Formats: sequence, structure tokens, C-alpha cells
Amino acid sequence: MLKSVPALTLYLDNSVVGGYFDPEFEKATQRLWALSDSGHCRFVASVVTQQEASLAPPEVVRLFAQTFPDNANLLSLTDRAEELARAYVQAGVLTAKYIDDARHVAIATTHGIGLIVSWNFKHLANYQRESGFNRINLVYGYPSVRIISPPELVYGDDNQNF
Repeated sequence: MLKSVPALTLYLDNSVVGGYFDPEFEKATQRLWALSDSGHCRFVASVVTQQEASLAPPEVVRLFAQTFPDNANLLSLTDRAEELARAYVQAGVLTAKYIDDARHVAIATTHGIGLIVSWNFKHLANYQRESGFNRINLVYGYPSVRIISPPELVYGDDNQNF
């Protein structure tokens, strides 16, 4: 008897929620939601994502509320996560102006979520930033994380990975 493969757990930042309605990003983002709806992946976010979503246009606020109807899949900003986010800034991975982006990575890392999905190519989803975050994770004894954009999940190998 084959055992079922557990669904991937994906940490979403607010750029992905907003991408659902953006003509440039909607196709891949909506496909990601379809994969979640079919049970191939599970979404988590954080109180930081929730705060950012609350300032977004109404359709983004509604989608966030539908996707995360209760706090069960919202991760908290713990003292450990805040310390790690500040370490990213002190190491120059990001500047203090973008501390919330550092918090996204730190929250996912400290809660054991190894896959972060983002459309934020400048501060998150790029090789140099990911390497910098992982360098600090190693120093602090945390595992590495991957930071990827939705197309990397939804268009790879006809979703054989799901």
C-alpha cells in the first residue's frame, strides 16, 4: 500500500496574496491557490503578513481572510524570531528599513517552515538574499530556507513534485 506524501507547507508573504489580483502575477498565483485547494500544499503566514494585508486593497484583505479564516495557520513573531530578524539586519542581509521582510524569513525559520514563497525579488526571492539569510541561520543553529516565487512551484515538472 502506498503512503500518501504530506502536503508541502508554504509560508506566504503578502506579495503572494496581492499577486492573486495583479495581472503580471495572477496566473501563477491563482494556480498556487488551486494546488492548495486540492490539498497539494498548505499555506501558513504570520502576524506580520496579516498586518501588511490589513493595509492592502479590499480584495486582498478579503482573500487573506478567506485563506486564513482563523489564527490556526498564522505564525507568531516570537522573541527568537525577532532576535534572528535583527541578526539579519546587523549582518547587512537587509537594512533596518526592511525589517518586516527579515521578520518573514525569521518567523518561517524559527517555526520550522523551510519554504517561503514571495514575489518580492528585491528583498527576498533572490540568490544573494537567500544565501545571506542562510549564512546567519547557520550561525544561529537554524536550518536553511528556500525563498522562491510561485512559478517555481506551479510550473515545474507538470506538478510532479506535488
